[in-house]
Amino acid sequence: MLMSITIQILTGPTACDKTEIGFNVAREIGGEIISADSMLFYRGMDIGTAKPSLTMREIIPHHFIDIIDPWESYSVGKYVKDVEDLISNANRGKRKFLIVGGSPLYIKGIIDGIFNGPEADWNIRSELERIAEEKGNLHVHGILQKIDPVKAGELHPNNLRRIIRAIEVYKITGEPVSALQEQYKIARKNYKFKIICISREREDIYRRINARVETMFDNGLVDEVQSLLDSPEGLSRQARQALGYKEVIQYLEDGLTLDDAKETVKLNTRRFAKRQMTWFRSFPDVQWLEAEEHEDLKIIYEKIITLLDTNFTNLH
Repeated sequence: MLMSITIQILTGPTACDKTEIGFNVAREIGGEIISADSMLFYRGMDIGTAKPSLTMREIIPHHFIDIIDPWESYSVGKYVKDVEDLISNANRGKRKFLIVGGSPLYIKGIIDGIFNGPEADWNIRSELERIAEEKGNLHVHGILQKIDPVKAGELHPNNLRRIIRAIEVYKITGEPVSALQEQYKIARKNYKFKIICISREREDIYRRINARVETMFDNGLVDEVQSLLDSPEGLSRQARQALGYKEVIQYLEDGLTLDDAKETVKLNTRRFAKRQMTWFRSFPDVQWLEAEEHEDLKIIYEKIITLLDTNFTNLH
């Protein structure tokens, strides 16, 4: 019988007070926080990402903050594996975790899991690409049909990249990828989720976003971005696309005025908050918590503790 792990997730749009609320929930139940904000991974990107303060991190352990340098990359697949390893190993000691953040793809990865399979074999791929060029995609699809008809039935003959990957997995493992994926889904059934999403009225969120952006610029966002650009290693493509950083880079390098940069950050962040809510509505069995504009945060986090029943990542 599989042991069941309940994973608790607190999410919501940017500027909804997730960080402070999550901190207080974790403190009340004696738990730890796993960040699900992709831009908190980067060391040195502090002002524009509104990281939890050092004091907060000294009081409550925070995981997946400042784990890579800004010239490095960190994939969703790697994040999901690292989080699963942390939770699975820590459950032996009955530690409690709360996943807090608003990066939809990373949260979706936690919920759905990611089947990565074996590493790429470029010799196999090159040979299959050569065959496709000589004999056509339909011929390569036929190869997959013989070894994994289930997967072949899922893929259009023109979806060459995924067809080649399916054949590659079979050649490396000796198992059809459809069977391996089914085994993965069965193994993942030992995860259960409790997802709380904080929501606020749109005008409240927009006001909070605008105020946060002003604070970031007042606190030295431009100088932080300039310092990152001046480092010998520079910024990865992923880091350069971070909200706030991308627009300031346009100001520093492409002639955007400072006022326009600031307004563009506000606009892009508001748009991002809207996309976040669309994602969150697609998550399974979300429990929504509507926070009033001037509601005391203590009342909000006490409501969340009640919703979660304080059963954080327990084994059953």
